[in-house]
Amino acid sequence: VAKREEYGDMAEQKCSKILAFAHIMMVLTVMFFVFSCVLSLTPADLAAAKEQNISILSYLANHFNAPVIAWMAPIIAIIAITKSFLGHYLGAREGFNGMVIKSLRGKGKSIEINKLNRITALFMLVTTWIVATLNPSILGMIETLGGPIIAMILFLMPMYAIQKVPAMRKYSGHISNVFVVVMGLIAISAIFYSLFS
Repeated sequence: VAKREEYGDMAEQKCSKILAFAHIMMVLTVMFFVFSCVLSLTPADLAAAKEQNISILSYLANHFNAPVIAWMAPIIAIIAITKSFLGHYLGAREGFNGMVIKSLRGKGKSIEINKLNRITALFMLVTTWIVATLNPSILGMIETLGGPIIAMILFLMPMYAIQKVPAMRKYSGHISNVFVVVMGLIAISAIFYSLFS
C-alpha cells in the first residue's frame, strides 16, 4: 500500500525489482558463508560439529584456534539468534493471535489484545524453555520438520493460491511456477527420506 502511494501504477514492478535484489543479496551472502565453511572444513569436521550440536562458527573458532573468530562468533551468533527469534516470534504471535481471535469470534466472544499478547508471550516462553531444556538436535529438527514445513509455506501454498485466488490468476501459466512446485516437492521429500532411511 505504501509503495503504491509512492510509485503509483509502477508499484508492482518496482516492488518486484526491490525483492529480486534483496533475494539475490541474501542468496549470495548465505552461499558465500556456506562455501567458505564447506571448503575450510573436512566432512569429518562437519560431522563432528553436527554431533556436538554447536554452531559452525563455534566449531571454526575451536578448530582453527583463531582468537578473532572465537571473539566474534558469539556476537554474530547472538545477533543471528535474536534476529531469527524476533522474526519467528512476531510471525508466530500474529498467527497464534489470529487463530485465538477467530476461534473466540466463532463462539461470540472476544479478548483484549494486550491480554492475548501476554498469554502468547507466556506460551512462547514456556515452549522455548522446554526446547532449550531438552536440547534436541537443531539440524535434525530442521531436516525433519522445519525444511518441509517451510517448503510448503514458501513454495506450494503460493502456487496453490495462484490457482485458486482470482486476484492472483494473472501470475498463473508461467513455466517458473512448475519449477517452484518441483523444488517444493523435492524439499518436502526430505521428511520421507529421513523417515525411511
